[in-house]
Amino acid sequence: MVVKLLQWQHMTTLFILTSIIQSFSISLGVGSSTLAITNFFAAIADGKIDETERRMMGIVYIVLRIAMVAILVTSVILISIEVTISGFLGLTAFAYGQIIVIATLYLNAALMTARIMPSTFGPAIQAGSWYTLGTLAALAALGITGFSMPEFLLGYLTWIVLAVSIVNGTMAILKEMKKAR
Repeated sequence: MVVKLLQWQHMTTLFILTSIIQSFSISLGVGSSTLAITNFFAAIADGKIDETERRMMGIVYIVLRIAMVAILVTSVILISIEVTISGFLGLTAFAYGQIIVIATLYLNAALMTARIMPSTFGPAIQAGSWYTLGTLAALAALGITGFSMPEFLLGYLTWIVLAVSIVNGTMAILKEMKKAR
């Protein structure tokens, strides 16, 4: 009985610490993603990315990678705990949603690095995914995790469409401003 109680306390401590690290990592990722896209817009406004802009963007991308690795590790731990308790098929739509968003972040980053994903969609998919992950973290903090997969997918798709519209709209405005000069 005492051993089981100690194991439960250790599992609870692991869960709490991992959740805190994941929360920090998601905040870091959302903030870095915002800076990355903002820096990109600022850098291309004059039509070329100079060395200083490239260096600053590189630092932001390193921070983004750190956030992504931390999110992957913490998510694997947290989902493993959940799978241990309820089985893989017992995962909530919230857990499946996190898995989908994290997989999308990694796949899209790989496709952008390989220059397969067009710039019309790649940065917007990253931004929309980061903001979806941030929204999921905020909902978890509020205890609002009882949504269905269709509700999650509708919300995720909405973030992606919004991000594509904002990113491409901003790019179009910057092009027009450059032509006007």
